[in-house]
Amino acid sequence: MFRRSRVMRGSWRVWKPRIVFWIGAIAIGVVSVGFAWAADQSHRLFEAITGTGSYGFLLPLVLTPLGFALCAWLALSVFPNSQGSGIPQAIAARHLREDKDRSGLLSLRLAVGKIVLTIIGLFCGASIGREGPTVQVGASIMLAAARFGGMAQARGLILAGSAAGIAAAFNTPLAGIVFAIEEMSRTYESRANGLVLTAVILSGLAALGLVGSYTYFGETSVMAISRLDWLMVAVCGICGGALGAAFSAGALRASQRVRRWAHPNPLKRMVGLAAVCGLAVATIGIISGGETFGTGYDQARAMLEGDPISPVFFIEKLGATFLSMISGIPGGIFAPSLSVGVGMGATLAAIFGSSIALSALLGMAGYFAGVVQAPMTAFVIIIEMTGDHEAVIPIMAASMLGYITSRMLSPEPLYHGLSRAFIAAGIRARRADGRTVA
Repeated sequence: MFRRSRVMRGSWRVWKPRIVFWIGAIAIGVVSVGFAWAADQSHRLFEAITGTGSYGFLLPLVLTPLGFALCAWLALSVFPNSQGSGIPQAIAARHLREDKDRSGLLSLRLAVGKIVLTIIGLFCGASIGREGPTVQVGASIMLAAARFGGMAQARGLILAGSAAGIAAAFNTPLAGIVFAIEEMSRTYESRANGLVLTAVILSGLAALGLVGSYTYFGETSVMAISRLDWLMVAVCGICGGALGAAFSAGALRASQRVRRWAHPNPLKRMVGLAAVCGLAVATIGIISGGETFGTGYDQARAMLEGDPISPVFFIEKLGATFLSMISGIPGGIFAPSLSVGVGMGATLAAIFGSSIALSALLGMAGYFAGVVQAPMTAFVIIIEMTGDHEAVIPIMAASMLGYITSRMLSPEPLYHGLSRAFIAAGIRARRADGRTVA
């Protein structure tokens, strides 16, 4: 009897971490689906409010600055380290050795704050997405599961949670795995990749059970046939990479300057900056006829289906996304970046007289690869989001050209550059506590 109970206790010690890990991965899928639904409803509510009455279109001039200021204040005073995308925080947490340091960047409390503040931002018309925040949320859930289950592989579990978040957010399981390897870790770790694969499968199954199988941008079927089409591969790739590099370099420089400027009184100055950025985003949105508010999903899907749009949409959307990012409010740039790339491609199609749908697809690949400097993630996620397997080679080529061009113009990747501030803050806190620096 005693031997049997001892065997059972030993068996439970073996199975407990696995069961907790599986539950954590499933939870990421469920939370991601709920987050996506809430984010969509929030932006639809903003559109409904601003579309009513004779002067409803002017409402963003009040609502957006106030919403930005509120989000910035809550992000600094109630949910510190919830600002921005969330991907830099997850990257930084993997570089920090101690659990106390990681907890400042990834926790269930922060996950709740990230979700709530991103939803508020979308309700106020911010040009942000939920996909980057889902990475921080997924990593936070998995790190909490690691603590509860007594698992020691914190770095690998952060990687797994991040991948599961991306996979569930876009319904792109392959992209989640590639994103974890190429962008989050920048290396191949065989043990960690087993965790990543399991987490992506379980979170994907949970999401599939709730919303069914779907393609993020619907099904498209375009291919490069003529010489003009192949010319557009080069044009969209190079132009997208250059524009992505400009955005990335500008965002890194602006973030550094904002941190220095806000240092004497961060709460007051960052809330004021957020309000100013919110007013500018509202102005751009009104000028564009409301096209630049939110993620840009509807506009991107329309262009991918061949519908024309304003030739300056991508410039307006890039400006609104840049302002939303430097304002310090929580929110990602994945979805807005995709819409900027689609808009750029559609504009180039109008200039060269090529297919709008194909050029929009290629522009999305080139610009997105230029911003994140992760070409494999770019073409895998775009193929999975559009279901277009006819244009695999052109999408891959545009992504690689975008990456090479961006790398030449702006050598430091955006997310890794932004993560340095969080790593430095963790090291300073460790020194202040008298702990050993890793």
